[in-house]
Amino acid sequence: MNEEKKTGTPKDSHYARLRRTHRDRKQAGGAAKRSGALLPPSLPDDGLIRLYGIHTVRAALDNPGRKIRRLLLTRNAMPRLGLGEPLAFPFPVEIVDPREIDRIVGTDAVHQGVLAETMPLSAKPLSALGETSLVLILDQVTDPHNVGAILRSAVAFGAGALITTARHSPQESGVLAKAASGALEHIDHIEVRNLAEALEELAKAGFQTIGLDSAGPRELEKSFSGGRIALVLGAEGKGLRQKSRATVKTLARLDMPGVIRSLNVSNAAAIALYAAHSYLAGRRTQDADQPAS
Repeated sequence: MNEEKKTGTPKDSHYARLRRTHRDRKQAGGAAKRSGALLPPSLPDDGLIRLYGIHTVRAALDNPGRKIRRLLLTRNAMPRLGLGEPLAFPFPVEIVDPREIDRIVGTDAVHQGVLAETMPLSAKPLSALGETSLVLILDQVTDPHNVGAILRSAVAFGAGALITTARHSPQESGVLAKAASGALEHIDHIEVRNLAEALEELAKAGFQTIGLDSAGPRELEKSFSGGRIALVLGAEGKGLRQKSRATVKTLARLDMPGVIRSLNVSNAAAIALYAAHSYLAGRRTQDADQPAS
């Protein structure tokens, strides 16, 4: 009986190896079992951020505020980025084999054949906050995967800024940017030294500062008031710090009737953002329907 000959492109076999490597490492508790598997390297301390992934890099290319130093991509990634030849950019562009990007970011990074070496985006002061009606504040949330997912939800629901503290917050990185799936380029990052003082300033600017707390006295949906909302979320496990709890104007909880009574911080952020966006949209509709005096 004749065996059917397997067919496949080098690209297919490369990404099949990536999937196998990821599966083997996960089953081994994070240790690479397969011989020759590339481990995440120690990136040079040159001040550059390595962004990877189609959506992440495409958003960076479209952001005039992003300073890109070098772009590496495979020929297969070019059409997925919407690029054709000749490539005309004000920075070096190299067409490479996927393994070249593996050597930079490691095989665990799902780079999809594209990597951009860039300068980090500059954080802004609180005084740079515009006329947005919705902001999100993180009180020492440090996990880059969570923060990236939170950024994605914040942009999806129209938040105008993400506010973090100068200390105890994640630095911009390829991991964070990949989890954000391009959202990092679409929202202002405001950095403050003292979160309690920033909350007081926001209150003076007309924001209702709402801290999410599982023991909050009211459900979030019944807590909104006014035309500007600032949602404050604490780190998983310890939640909001005591000073933050004492400074926000409202403490509220997410109503969860099921057996599990807590959520990952990124999931909680998405639900809270949806609730705040819905409230603000309804308020704008009511204001528009009122006859002019």
